[in-house]
Amino acid sequence: MQGQHIRGVYEQEAAGLDYSRQIIATCEVPGQCDIPAMTEAINAYLRRHDTYRSWFEYDGDGDIVRRTIGDPADIEFEPVDHGEMAVEGARKHIVDIPSPLEWGCFTFGIVQSDDHFDFYASIDHVHGDAALIGITMLEAHGMYTSLLLTGQSMVLPAAGSFDDFCLQERETTSNLTVDSPEVRTWIEFAENCDGSLPEFPLPLGNPLEPTVAEMVGEMIMDSEQTARFEAACAAAGVRFVGALFACTAKVEHELTGAATYYGLTPRDTRRTSDNFTTQGWFTGLVPITVPIAATSFTEAAWAAQESFDSGQKLARVPYYRVLELAPWLHKPRPNFPVQNFLHGGAAPLNAILAATEMGFSNNIGIYSDGRFSYQMTIYVFRYGAGTAMSVLFPDNPIAHKSIARYIAAIKSVCLQVADGGDWGHGV
Repeated sequence: MQGQHIRGVYEQEAAGLDYSRQIIATCEVPGQCDIPAMTEAINAYLRRHDTYRSWFEYDGDGDIVRRTIGDPADIEFEPVDHGEMAVEGARKHIVDIPSPLEWGCFTFGIVQSDDHFDFYASIDHVHGDAALIGITMLEAHGMYTSLLLTGQSMVLPAAGSFDDFCLQERETTSNLTVDSPEVRTWIEFAENCDGSLPEFPLPLGNPLEPTVAEMVGEMIMDSEQTARFEAACAAAGVRFVGALFACTAKVEHELTGAATYYGLTPRDTRRTSDNFTTQGWFTGLVPITVPIAATSFTEAAWAAQESFDSGQKLARVPYYRVLELAPWLHKPRPNFPVQNFLHGGAAPLNAILAATEMGFSNNIGIYSDGRFSYQMTIYVFRYGAGTAMSVLFPDNPIAHKSIARYIAAIKSVCLQVADGGDWGHGV
C-alpha cells in the first residue's frame, strides 16, 4: 500500500494534478502548553515507531528505493514559535509538509488560546492508516500528560515493527501467482468491472481538470432509527455492515439499473498484539459483490454479508500486485469509490474514542488536507448519536449535485429498512 501511495503521488503531480495524502488530527487540551514536555513527548513518539525512520526515492520508472535512519536517537524535533497567525496562514502551514519522497513528511504543533490549546498532528498517509489518529493521541498526548503530572515518561508496551510487517507482506505477495485463489478472485472481480475497479454511479466532472477537495456530511439515521435498522439486521441474520452494503447496492441499482453491485471497502489487517501498537499502513481493500436485481433486503443483505466476510483475506493481496500478475487488467480509473464503515466499537474508531475516554484527548477532530486524489472516499460513521455519512469528492458543480443526490438516496433506502424491515421501489 505504501508503494501504491508513492506512485499515486508521483503520477498525479506529473500530470499537474493534486493528491490527497495527509491525515490531520487535532485535540483540545486545557491550560497553557508546557513546550519542553510536549517536545519530549513528540520525540519519544517519533523514535518509538520505525516507519518515521524511512523515506523513499522514485522517479516514475522501476522500483521504489527506501532509505532509513539507523539510530532513532538521531530524530530530534525542536519547537519553533510562529507567533500569531491568521486562520488561512495556519492552515497553509499545517498542510504544507514535505512529500513522501522526502524525509519528515509529518509535523506536529499547538495553537495556544487563552484557556486551552489545540494539539495537531499532520502526517503523510505513507506513514499510517486511520489508526494513527488513535495511536498518536494515546501516545504523544498521553506521554505529555504523564510528563506534566508526574514528571515521568508514560510506560508503554513495546511497539511492533512496521519494517517487519512490510518484509513479511512482500514475501507473501511475491509467492502469489496468477493461479492463486485470492488472485483469481480479484481478477474475476475486476473483469466484471470492465477490467478495473468499480466506478461511482453518478457523474463527478472531468477528472483531468485540477481541483481541490470538498467534504459534505449528513446524518442518515438518528439514534432511534439506527436502533430500528439494527433490529432489521438482526431479523435478517446479518450484521450492520452487511445491511449497509445491501442498501448501497440497492441505491446503485436504482440509479443505474445494474443487476449486480461491485464495491470496495478498506480493512485493517492488524492481527497480532504488537501490530495494534504499531504505526504503519496495515489497511487493504476488500471487494464486495452483491446481486441486487429483484431482491429483497434480506436476500441482498445475506449476499453482502457473505461477500464481506469471505473477502477479508483479499485485503492482504494488494490490487496493484494483481495487476503485475494479470497485466491485461487496468489500474483504477479516476474517482473510483471506496466506502469506509467506522463503528465506535471497532478499529480504528475505537482507538480514537479510547483516547478520549482515557482522558488523553478531548474534542478529537479529523480533517482533510483539502487536496483531491485519485480515489473518492465515502465514510459511514456509526456512533451514539446515530449513523452519519460523509463524502470526500472533487469540488465542482457536477460532483456537488451528484453527491447530494447520492446521500439522499442512501438515506431514503436506509430509512425504508429501518421503518419496515425491507425496501420499496425507488429512492
